[in-house]
Amino acid sequence: MRKLSLLMLLLVSTACSIKDASAPNKFSDPVLLKINDLEDKRATDSVGGYLRIKNPLYRREAALAFGSIQDSTASLTLGSALLEDPDIEVRRNAAFALGQTAGVQSVNALIPGLVDKDRMVVREVLEALGKVVEKGDMSALKEFKGADTVLQEGQAWGFYQLALRKKADSVITRKASEFLVPRHSYQTRLGAAHYFGRSSKIEGNGFEENLLIAAQQDPRPEVRMAAVNGFRHLDFAKAKSSLQSILGSEKDYRVRVNAVRVCQNFKQAEALEILLAALSDSNDMIQVTASEVVRTYADRFTAKTLSEKIAQVKSSRAKANLYGALLKLSPPPGVLVEITGLYGTADVYYKAALLSALGEAKAPLDQKALEFLTAALLQGSNEKVILTSAAAAIVSINQSGTKIPTQEFLKIYEQAMAQGDPAVMGIISSALTDPLLHYKEEIKDLKFLYQAKGKLQLPKDIESLQPLEQAINFLEGKEKPEPLKNEFNHPIDWALVKTIQRDQRVEISTAKGRIVLQLLVEEAPGTVANFIALMNMKYFDGKVFHRVVPNFVIQGGCNRGDGYGSEDYSIRSAFSLRRYSQGSVGMASAGKDTEGTQWFITHSPTPHLDGKYTIFAETVEGMEVVHRMEVGDKILEVKLLK
Repeated sequence: MRKLSLLMLLLVSTACSIKDASAPNKFSDPVLLKINDLEDKRATDSVGGYLRIKNPLYRREAALAFGSIQDSTASLTLGSALLEDPDIEVRRNAAFALGQTAGVQSVNALIPGLVDKDRMVVREVLEALGKVVEKGDMSALKEFKGADTVLQEGQAWGFYQLALRKKADSVITRKASEFLVPRHSYQTRLGAAHYFGRSSKIEGNGFEENLLIAAQQDPRPEVRMAAVNGFRHLDFAKAKSSLQSILGSEKDYRVRVNAVRVCQNFKQAEALEILLAALSDSNDMIQVTASEVVRTYADRFTAKTLSEKIAQVKSSRAKANLYGALLKLSPPPGVLVEITGLYGTADVYYKAALLSALGEAKAPLDQKALEFLTAALLQGSNEKVILTSAAAAIVSINQSGTKIPTQEFLKIYEQAMAQGDPAVMGIISSALTDPLLHYKEEIKDLKFLYQAKGKLQLPKDIESLQPLEQAINFLEGKEKPEPLKNEFNHPIDWALVKTIQRDQRVEISTAKGRIVLQLLVEEAPGTVANFIALMNMKYFDGKVFHRVVPNFVIQGGCNRGDGYGSEDYSIRSAFSLRRYSQGSVGMASAGKDTEGTQWFITHSPTPHLDGKYTIFAETVEGMEVVHRMEVGDKILEVKLLK
């Protein structure tokens, strides 16, 4: 049998590509289709065989496939491809795949790649090292000297990857600061700005001036908004004038959103004034961002100030957040009556936001808030977002240090579990594992949890099964279970894939305008086929954008409308060298290979998603519509454009 396999491989190795130039996409070539099918099946050994054949087109595809497979047993094979393959694209794809695959073997394979004669390969090696290198080998990345623009980009993004992993130091900080100055390319500046914007802690100093200049003067708003995020590493005295200037004159709302958000790091009165002023901004996304920060840090404000702002803000989402902030304090009499009165006339997503606000209630209002939330949870609403918002708010009160007896919460939890809503089960399970709530001592019979578990199944309910299993193990005194993984359950529909044009576009119709996407079938065939199959079923029509995070994403495709929805299958993740930029369309997931029906569109570059969430389309028209979307906005129709 093995001899036959090797013979087949030899025949393939001597063949040229038989891809039909007139075909809709590259998968008219049966070998390219086979490699991608093996990638979908995570068949490491079989895909590895294609790295040894003659045709470079197939070797490129095989090397790239390992960026999604991420099997450390392939690191040596990929290392050989990186160091020995004569084709530049094969070596570049191998470097990317090694960066996607953690382990010392990947590091050992990448470091020799720094002397590759092609600068694009070395650029990929530099960023890949940032993803996998450990302390003992960091000098290879830190001390690399590249005067070439492309090499500087690679080093800047390598530094960024180290920052994500909390492995940066003062030497890297100094070099990243140098990369912020205008003489460097856009990608180099962007990588450096995100280094400061995403680092949890910055070691070293001397970067402040370059960061402040980049946030105000860089010609690209993408760099300015990332640099503004880095202000949290500054003293407010240094950031103050820049923040005021940005909020007073910056035209791109995304930069202003980040300027408002970063104010959560400062306690000075002037920073609080910036937040309060932002609540009156004409842009709803800035109002929402300010209200979220105010809610998180409510103790910095007075009840009187918050009450005045509630009366002034126009955004219902911002108003609900301010109610949540007010409930954290000693609110004026009648605030619960005010909230519940609004609830009676609000639309469903405003209701959900108000329920979330009630989760902030402190004594003496916590008991009445709990009663209202319990009624909302146990009434069996058809609106799933009401159930999950109520459940999350009840858990919030439970975890707030309330004096309401644990047994009262436990009774609510048992009733809610019995209703059988998977998302509610998962939310409640998170409270049961909180050691400060002492449920291990309170719960004597786990029957209600096992009954709940019996109603759940993979792959559909993975996000609920995981916390429920953790709760059962915790209460039984067992070790934390291994993370659940979806088994391969949804092969790619290759017959459908082969009919999709390589430049196929789809139109998303909304009340606020149209959004046009260009699908990337040659980069993510399984994901695109899944999207089109759902579209052909009218699956997305009438659903909503249930999640909108200012200057991050809008997200839709949930069959529940609350972000917990899925179907009884999952598809594989598919990663490539493509980066998340403004308008990139990616698949939401609960971890690798758990994607289903939910997708999102980005407001701006989001490099922390690169190589972790499948990109399957790009927005080519209607970004102004994307920026106007709010929670609850409906998708009227999704259709193919001829």
